[in-house]
Amino acid sequence: MNDSPQRDLGAALRALRIASGRTGDSVARSAAMSAGKLSKIENGRTLPSVRDVELILTALGVSEQAKAEFLRTARATATETTAWRVLRRMGPWKHQKAIKAIEDRTTELRLFQGQLIPGLLQTPEYVRAVFSVPPALPDETRAKTVAARLERQSVLYDPQRSFHFLICEHVLRWRICESAVMAMQLDRLKSLSRLPNVALGVLPLNRRMPDFPMTCFSIHDERLVLVETFHSEITTRDPRDIETYLRTFDAFSSAALYGTEMLRLVSGVRDEFLREQERS
Repeated sequence: MNDSPQRDLGAALRALRIASGRTGDSVARSAAMSAGKLSKIENGRTLPSVRDVELILTALGVSEQAKAEFLRTARATATETTAWRVLRRMGPWKHQKAIKAIEDRTTELRLFQGQLIPGLLQTPEYVRAVFSVPPALPDETRAKTVAARLERQSVLYDPQRSFHFLICEHVLRWRICESAVMAMQLDRLKSLSRLPNVALGVLPLNRRMPDFPMTCFSIHDERLVLVETFHSEITTRDPRDIETYLRTFDAFSSAALYGTEMLRLVSGVRDEFLREQERS
């Protein structure tokens, strides 16, 4: 989840161009792209699509064998898949720190969540419940992972950053802990939604939805997307994939409740948990 493969690919393309004796302007013209775009690709500031790489290599006249190798690298650079079992072996608190590093470099975060309350908005009690779901972590590992997740939340108070969260209503009702903890968690949502740099939308159950909540995902400055599945975390930097997630996020956002309507819905679910707690 770092940008070094992107830089490596750009540097390799630049080395090929220099070895060919071609100028950036001439290669860019042959590849049907601007010289500025080619420069950004070569310097690792822009991730090229697989098609971009193919056009550049064709313009340089490289062999089919070399082209195939570069295209394999381009596909691997654009999308990375890491199995949760691998992250678990590495130490889940290290994964939380890796996510924090990405969030620290993100100015605008969009996050869609159809599974759990977003990690940046979780109470300590809710976080502990999340990391107590089987297969349970050893006590020391769980404590370090909980601390690492809570440490990430400080970024919310940076006024130079903006956050847009979309949460499905069923997430508010998804019981991973006792009613009192769920009620506190929903109060926390209401409180954080009032931060000036935070937008919180809830997708209600009584509205027609534009799509299915197949996965949860986060979009970081339109430069990368993190997607969670049952078996892995997927990181994509492919501009076409990012555009797909941007369209999906916007579609869900158009169906969400915000402001007073959102607060009314969250308060209603919170009150249900409180009444349930009183009866128990």
